[in-house]
Amino acid sequence: MTSEQFPLGQPIHDPRVLRAIAHPTRGRILDEMYAAGSMRAADVARVLDIPANQASFHLRQLAKYGLIEEAPGEGRDQRDRVWRPTSERGIRLDLKEMEEAPGGKSAVSVWRRSSTAWAHGVVEAAYATHREDDTFRSITDQPIRLTKDEARELALELDEVLVRWAGRTRGSDEQRRTYLLFSMLQPYPELADTHRDDADEGPVS
Repeated sequence: MTSEQFPLGQPIHDPRVLRAIAHPTRGRILDEMYAAGSMRAADVARVLDIPANQASFHLRQLAKYGLIEEAPGEGRDQRDRVWRPTSERGIRLDLKEMEEAPGGKSAVSVWRRSSTAWAHGVVEAAYATHREDDTFRSITDQPIRLTKDEARELALELDEVLVRWAGRTRGSDEQRRTYLLFSMLQPYPELADTHRDDADEGPVS
């Protein structure tokens, strides 16, 4: 959903918006709308298995901060509210810039905690032993030597593939479910950062 210092997506500068999307339910609603396009509160409630009034509340909050908008002409009547994301490319964050804004450090801290917890849940689900028969799951771990410019070029190429597939599959098709491609491209973390839990285990022979 987000990409720091990436040229695509809706730029977010207001720390209040960052706090709004730190809520896990709102983040999930945004992801579903990026994948499906337009949705009603009833659609959100069904997909997330939450009450319709709760779905409506979160949709109004997302609209308040300019992340979604009503889709003109898609409702059956004036009371039928259909929502769509204001940007199909997701959002773009520059956390360093946002930390310098009033209230930014606190908002970034909240967002980081929420996003880290979300990422842990995603990774745990990916490595879970339970598998649904009608789904596909893939995990890729590929070290690659790159300069900073090459890394950026690779990220842009991958983004083009994702955008093409998102455009091909966007819409309310009951045969499809929302898949998540969660990727990170960064220099390899220091060994001390990735093996902290091994510190007390002693030498390995």
